[in-house]
Amino acid sequence: MTSRGTPSRFLQSVLQNGVGRYVCQLKRISLIFSKNAQSSLGVRDFIEEGVVDYAKKNPGTVVYVSPQSCRIPKIVAEYLNGNVREEIITSKTAPQISELLNKLTNQSGLDIIRIRKPFHTDSPSIQGQWHPFTNRPLCKKYAPATVQN
Repeated sequence: MTSRGTPSRFLQSVLQNGVGRYVCQLKRISLIFSKNAQSSLGVRDFIEEGVVDYAKKNPGTVVYVSPQSCRIPKIVAEYLNGNVREEIITSKTAPQISELLNKLTNQSGLDIIRIRKPFHTDSPSIQGQWHPFTNRPLCKKYAPATVQN
């Protein structure tokens, strides 16, 4: 698929986040794992070692730990804008899971897409774009003739 076929948008922030105080967009993390499956070993290690530290660092995020009889452990991240992301964490270690949680925490919940321009304004200038010849006087050949007495 070419770059023209991929979705794109202008650079934007979520609800002017960061203009006042910063609000973390991640509202809920669910760690779904099996109590005795081999693929959930790293998740169980992370729960014993690092889930309390993560919860202390991110007090605005609710952390659910739910042991279920599932074969595939996963992290379900829910954001303030309603988007839900699921990440499969089969056979990952505790540091890898911690790194993945930090990545999910720092995201806004918006889909990752191509950005059209690094800048955008809602009220564009009416005087036009500046270029090197903007304030340069006209050539004498094209200047209007003056009347001499």
